[in-house]
Amino acid sequence: MTLGKKRILCVAGTRPEAIKMAPVILALREAPWAEVRVLATAQHRQMLDQVMQVFGISPDIDLDIMRPNQSLPELTARLLAELDTVLASEQPDVVLVQGDTTTVMATAMAAFYRRIDVGHVEAGLRTGDLQNPFPEEMNRVVAGRLSRWHFAPTEGSRQNLLREGFDPTAIHVTGNTVIDALKNVVARDLPRPEGIDPGKRLVLVTAHRRENFGEPFREVCRAVREIADRHEDINILYPVHPNPNVHDVAHATLGDHPRIRLCSPLDYLPFVSAMKHADLVLTDSGGVQEEAPALAKPVLVMRRETERPEAVAEGVVKLVGTDFDSIVGEADRLLRDPDAYRAMAKGVSPYGDGLAASRILSILSADLLDR
Repeated sequence: MTLGKKRILCVAGTRPEAIKMAPVILALREAPWAEVRVLATAQHRQMLDQVMQVFGISPDIDLDIMRPNQSLPELTARLLAELDTVLASEQPDVVLVQGDTTTVMATAMAAFYRRIDVGHVEAGLRTGDLQNPFPEEMNRVVAGRLSRWHFAPTEGSRQNLLREGFDPTAIHVTGNTVIDALKNVVARDLPRPEGIDPGKRLVLVTAHRRENFGEPFREVCRAVREIADRHEDINILYPVHPNPNVHDVAHATLGDHPRIRLCSPLDYLPFVSAMKHADLVLTDSGGVQEEAPALAKPVLVMRRETERPEAVAEGVVKLVGTDFDSIVGEADRLLRDPDAYRAMAKGVSPYGDGLAASRILSILSADLLDR
């Protein structure tokens, strides 16, 4: 380690983690007091790699942990063992994690066992139900309990942590780094997604949540098909997750519809382009609930609960669950009623101003350089 510098290990395992950690990594690289190292667990291999490339980041350590159809216990056990080896070798002063994946939870545990301080980016999100989303709600609760710094994206997230008894001086409202990343890329020249008729309105769909597997997801797919049938002036773009529980059902239900395009998961830049050009977004994703409203896109969330209530309170996101009638009814209303559409397409972003990474850096430098 360079004399006098603090060694910071930034960990990412999935695409959302890489997107939201990238602004922090880039900011740390510019900090004269920090020596930043990047660890990729590659919980999601291909989707992680392409995001790193977008931001010009190459991992210093790559665990390549992804295996086909691996169980959560298997993934967790392998992560803990391999992370411990890395931490013993790297001996960082601080480990930074982001969000609520199995990578986040396992990294926080491994760092705790080594008595290494953890900073949790996007801390304090809660639904209050450990089963929804599964296993993410448990992951973020555990990571929070093991962290020294809680970088909360909103005041609501801060209040969640205060209710759970966390030290107020350890909680910092920074905004969400996803807005930092989005502002970085949306200013680039992003062409309209290929294979989509520019003369028709575009509906973007993302649906892959584990807790929706089975009948709830079949309901979602039937609803998507019904929306396409009812509105001949729309095209639907659905990047389909490769998990067989998603891929097989989606293709069986939607694959033959002439105005529904099913494709492999999009790289980050094409996906931002799809959001930018979309008229309506249907999703069960967490990050999309943050990104799409900032681009003035109405969002219907196909989940029963959300840990991101701020956009719901602003009226730019609406929970519709996985019920066929609810999804179809709300989509139909927005696609037919211009006033209802304008009320949701306000471009309001309650998740930040694009300066979250700089705030995180200031907090870390103030604490670490006082040691």
